[in-house]
Amino acid sequence: MKKSVRIISLLLIVVLMSSVAVFGFSQAQDTTICFAFQDLETEFWVAGHLAITTTLAEQGITVIERNANEDANRQLEQVRDCIAQGVDGIIIIPQDGESAVTIVNEAQDNDVPIAVFNRPPSDLSAGIIVVADNATIAAQAVEFMAQKAIARFEVTGEKITPLIVVGDLGDPNAVGRREGFYNVINKYPDIFNEPIEVASEWDAATALANLEAAITANPEVDFLFTSSDFLFPTIRSVLEPRGMWVPAGQEGHVIMGGLDGDATACQLLKDGLIDATGVQDLFFEAEATLNALLAAIEAGEAQPNEVIEDPGFALTAASLDYQEFDMWGCVLLDQGFLDQ
Repeated sequence: MKKSVRIISLLLIVVLMSSVAVFGFSQAQDTTICFAFQDLETEFWVAGHLAITTTLAEQGITVIERNANEDANRQLEQVRDCIAQGVDGIIIIPQDGESAVTIVNEAQDNDVPIAVFNRPPSDLSAGIIVVADNATIAAQAVEFMAQKAIARFEVTGEKITPLIVVGDLGDPNAVGRREGFYNVINKYPDIFNEPIEVASEWDAATALANLEAAITANPEVDFLFTSSDFLFPTIRSVLEPRGMWVPAGQEGHVIMGGLDGDATACQLLKDGLIDATGVQDLFFEAEATLNALLAAIEAGEAQPNEVIEDPGFALTAASLDYQEFDMWGCVLLDQGFLDQ
């Protein structure tokens, strides 16, 4: 069963990525791409990795994969090794914004075109950069949550206590998501108490320890936004024993949302346990990355610079019925991704 589900997911990704520019057979056979990623710890990274590697393989392009295991220095050395091997192009998922700048410069100094997938460098003046509009996407999700909070306030007269699980602030994605959260919360000072921040550093164990401490100290929290959907299982482990992991419409429901748009978040939306999630369009981002990099290789452009923005959207409890399959995680959920 698991084998058939995995094959279906692969075929689905190939179909969804069908707009990627196609190389000629002889050109593809002579092309090698280095794909250097910081880790594959979330559903977004797993699905993005699969979309990119599957699509390149379908074209007959050789892919050299390098996993830095969250070590920025190791990733730089891996990229240098790829350059020494004479690769035609590089795709990176960097550890953070600063290390991305160093790696992009290293590639372009050696006349190798490079594309940065989803996690942008802190300097956007070099390389192909594909990135979500994190602040806007987060704000869309949090605004829907805020409207539910306002409705609750109008009934109870009690201010809402919000909490945000913050990502690694060395990552521009985490900075944008935090900004989007506060852009909404600060609009409603009469509705919300002072927000509580919980650091995760994009690490589940760190998030668990800090969230446990925060909820113990502030059991009145009734509004929670996580900067990444991959932390929902961690959040559940903290809230459920306290009777706070409750579907919408039942007493004790914590208004909740996140950002990424993964399969777990889709299932939680369906179950009524979360209210919204900001969605990065994974397949658009992967397709845009490949199209731009392959075009640069074909044109012989060694130092391309282009910023491609994914506008994203929010999938909410209100839009789930008609917008479900616009979210990549819901597509994968429907194909049995969580059963693998």
